[in-house]
Amino acid sequence: MAKTPKKSGKAWSDKDVSNLKRLAGQNTPTGLMAYELERSQAAVRAKASDEKVSLKPTNQSPDKRRKSK
Repeated sequence: MAKTPKKSGKAWSDKDVSNLKRLAGQNTPTGLMAYELERSQAAVRAKASDEKVSLKPTNQSPDKRRKSK
């Protein structure tokens, strides 16, 4: 059984929301965001949706293939 995050069920502070926005701007994976914010991935996705913050990566190619050198 998975451990419950420390801040599970607690209100989001302004600092938590600003950290969420910063991490999303840096294309941080949702799992890592959840770890750093001490929240579940579902909570991070829900708060991002509430705050109109996109979690979609911005630096990937459209077809998701990498070119070989």
